[in-house]
Amino acid sequence: MTLTLHQARSLITDCLDWRKDNGLKPLTVAVIDSAGSLVALAREDGTSNLRPEIAQGKARGAVAMGLGSRALYERAKVEPFFIQAMNALSDGSLVPVAGGVLIKQDGAILGAVGITGDNSDNDEACAISAIEKAGFVADGG
Repeated sequence: MTLTLHQARSLITDCLDWRKDNGLKPLTVAVIDSAGSLVALAREDGTSNLRPEIAQGKARGAVAMGLGSRALYERAKVEPFFIQAMNALSDGSLVPVAGGVLIKQDGAILGAVGITGDNSDNDEACAISAIEKAGFVADGG
């Protein structure tokens, strides 16, 4: 199964609704497919100009490594040179902090949601909520 544009837009809408309901700061949300290609992105008013790259980096890192970005963060603490090398291989686009959550169905990775704008724990909670609401399995690491 592949993520559709309709599914990606629904995930973004649910993320932004959850953000408002929980009083988070304005967010940027990226949804990528299992190949690491951007399907949809939304940047709320009031977010900085680097946020799209950060959101995509969280999501791309998760898909590329097959681990939620929280797991990449934990790995960076014990193997910083490995994560630095992976970041170099990905032309600096890997962002190993919480907020990049894999979208899974029947054990397969369909893509990921990457969120930035609030603290990383809140970014991750927002992504997990939307992914689960859509009926998928969320894996933040």
